[in-house]
Amino acid sequence: MDLQDELVNRPYAAYRRLRETAPVQRVTGPGGSPAWLVTRYDDVRAALADPRLSLDKRHAAEGSYRGLSLPPALDANLLNMDPPDHTRLRRLVGRAFTPQRVAELRGPIRRTADDLLDALGTHGRTDLITAYAAPLPITVICDLLGVPDDHRKDFRAWTTELISPDPARPQAAKQAVVAMLAFFTELIAHKREHPADDLLSDLIAVRDTDGDRLGEDELTSLAFLILMAGYENTVQLIGNAVLALLDRPELLTALRLDPSGIPRAVEELARLEGPALLAIRRFPTEDVTIAGVTVPAGETVLLSLSAANRDPDRFPDPDRLDFTRDTTGHLALGHGIHYCLGAPLARAETEIALEALLERFGSLEPAAPEPRWRPSLRARGLVELPVVYGPARPLD
Repeated sequence: MDLQDELVNRPYAAYRRLRETAPVQRVTGPGGSPAWLVTRYDDVRAALADPRLSLDKRHAAEGSYRGLSLPPALDANLLNMDPPDHTRLRRLVGRAFTPQRVAELRGPIRRTADDLLDALGTHGRTDLITAYAAPLPITVICDLLGVPDDHRKDFRAWTTELISPDPARPQAAKQAVVAMLAFFTELIAHKREHPADDLLSDLIAVRDTDGDRLGEDELTSLAFLILMAGYENTVQLIGNAVLALLDRPELLTALRLDPSGIPRAVEELARLEGPALLAIRRFPTEDVTIAGVTVPAGETVLLSLSAANRDPDRFPDPDRLDFTRDTTGHLALGHGIHYCLGAPLARAETEIALEALLERFGSLEPAAPEPRWRPSLRARGLVELPVVYGPARPLD
């Protein structure tokens, strides 16, 4: 069954049908490789925590979809590891994303948001992705890692090529990988010579003083993963959240009048419009039965986070955006040992982005009739978000 076009262009309708008729379905995955797609909440949540479902590509059977094709220096990251290596690397980098550390970053994040909004002026028209949703997280994550300003401009192009490759330019993704590897190799060499007060310098120090704890490929791969995931996912979450509010002006107005509701709103927005359609692919280390379907060892399992988050058996009336909903247990940021490492930072950035935007502009409206989504089976994000903004309109 080839669902690729439907899953890319009409994902929520396709997921609804699969949940009802074939909750574990063999599909054609990215690149034409076969995979098993899981769509019901209980099955997805259980599978996310099942140690028999490995992230290690060495467990993949011949011909199975293995995810992005990366060189070893970028592939030795947390998204391809099981314990104990996963545990070791996550512990090394986890201290940069604790709630306490993220709380310390909230002030700098808000200053960055304000600077970006200052540049827009008091009124006008802009693409909110290019002007706001994209530069905010790239600034935050690059500051955290210690990436110089003049090296940040290429990242959106590189990540776009990897997340939603253009079929008309089949070599573009490979060229992006080559460029990113060269960038990180040069950056790490520079940081070795000129260490600073940043996360990448700290990781280099761990690598160089205790090589048994962090290999050279692991170091490069960690930097790649932190920068790419910390940027790309948050861009999409901010953009998707703003679009959802523009489509529901009464909820936008409610948040503007009572910003204390924004953290709760972000959880519901992440549940309904989270950018990660699928969790990272997994490979059974033995035959595994999910919802009565036996998936052979080594074949690819795709767990749909967005389908699970719209499962009516877990979230009643799931397609409705409801800020009073109990969102406990939503899977937008994963579950189990692979729960998103940067979740506290993604939440903080999205909360602050919405708060600053709604505080600054009393009038915010879409400037295009239909949103343009990036074509991707993996992630759902906007190509652009044209808006018209200004001060609050006077009452008639």
